[in-house]
Amino acid sequence: MENVCGYVHAFGDNIDTDVIIPARYLNSSDPAELATHCMEDIDQDFTKKCKPGDLIVAHKNFGCGSSREHAPIAIKAAGVSCVIAETFARIFFRNAINIGLPIIECKEASIEIKEGDEVEVNFDTGLITDKTTGKTYQGQPFPPFMQQLIDAGGLVNYINQ
Repeated sequence: MENVCGYVHAFGDNIDTDVIIPARYLNSSDPAELATHCMEDIDQDFTKKCKPGDLIVAHKNFGCGSSREHAPIAIKAAGVSCVIAETFARIFFRNAINIGLPIIECKEASIEIKEGDEVEVNFDTGLITDKTTGKTYQGQPFPPFMQQLIDAGGLVNYINQ
C-alpha cells in the first residue's frame, strides 16, 4: 500500500454511525451523495473543509452504533484517506476493510494528534508521523492480505479481480 498524507479532522470518543452519516440520508446508497452529508451533525462544515487525502483522528469506539456500511462509504467518498482511532467498533472495523477504507488503531496518536496537523501514515509499517510536531507513533500495521483488500478498493473488488 502507498503511504497517505493529509490534514487531520479530529473527533472525540464514541463517534457513532448516526453521526458519521445521519439516518435521514440512508435512502441513498450513492457514495457521492452520502459524502455530502458525512459528519454533518457533529461538524456542519466537515465536507467543505475535507480535502482528498485528509485523515480523521478520533478517540475510543469510533464507528459504534448500527452496522450500516453507509458510514465507512461516506467517509471514503468524502475523500478521507485513513481513520486513526484508539479503538474502533468491531462491525465498523470490518465494514471499513470490506469497502477499502484504511483504518489504524493507535492510542497515543489518537490522543496527541490535533485538528489541522499534517499526518503521514505508512501502512506497511504502521508508522504514523505527525509532520506538524515531528512526533511519530507506532500503529498496528495491516497484514498483507488486508492490504491487498484495501488496495483493491474493498472485498468485492478483490474477489472480482
